Amino acid sequence: MENSDYGELALSHGLSRVGSRPPLGAYIKETWKRRAFALTLARYRIEAANQQNRLGLAWVVIRPLLNALVYGVIFGVVLKQQESVGAVNYIPFLIVGVFIFEYFSDAFSDGSKAITSNEALVKSLSFPRILLPISTVLQAIYELVPMVLVMFVIVLISGEPITWAWFLVIPILILMTFFNAGVAFIAARITVHFRDFRQIVPFITRLFFYSTGVFFALDAYLAPYPDVLFVARLNPVHDFIALVRGALIENAVILPLYWIVTAIAAVVFFVGGFIYFWRAEEQYGRD
Repeated sequence: MENSDYGELALSHGLSRVGSRPPLGAYIKETWKRRAFALTLARYRIEAANQQNRLGLAWVVIRPLLNALVYGVIFGVVLKQQESVGAVNYIPFLIVGVFIFEYFSDAFSDGSKAITSNEALVKSLSFPRILLPISTVLQAIYELVPMVLVMFVIVLISGEPITWAWFLVIPILILMTFFNAGVAFIAARITVHFRDFRQIVPFITRLFFYSTGVFFALDAYLAPYPDVLFVARLNPVHDFIALVRGALIENAVILPLYWIVTAIAAVVFFVGGFIYFWRAEEQYGRD
């Protein structure tokens, strides 16, 4: 009997090739069925990353706080970037920018290594590989929760009043979570095909950092160039940050465009990223 005949016989009895890509619907069901694995893996990663440190999980908050302090001194005091925000309170402006950007940066950076840093797991066990980048996003969510609480406290101490608009942070971060997941899916697959992409990720992250107005207001610098400003406002990361600022800080403007861009980006990146990752399911873990 020829090999092709064996294959036809196996298919006729409902058997499939080891490591074959399942249909998209079955893949989604299997991913949801094994969601507990992604949740547990995310928690273990956080514990493993902080168990050697005396302050433990406190570094989840301390790290972005230190970043905000450094950027505040360099860009706010030395370079006087606080003047670019006008009547907006600069301290919460900077804190929100750094903390929300940290959420994107962690999901993107860790997502890009989701498959390549777990090759032994990928080669030895059968499961939907997309659970690995999902676990990196879940890890970023776990770390985001205490960061958001600290962010609220700092914004309040800085003199900003509590308003009903603060509740807008919830849907904004939900949209951002879907966007971050899509980015992680795409980055994870690209890194499998092009290992050198890991070396480029820090430069891409830095480019986003300096182009999203984390420590300055884009409108102030790009006002003389309306076409460039419009393009800059199409950056979803900038818009997520701007929306959170608008929800928490007085005089911070929320444009309807920001909601449109972030909603579209969340859907397009999540759905497109999921399908893009799934299409290469057979290639993960193969030399």
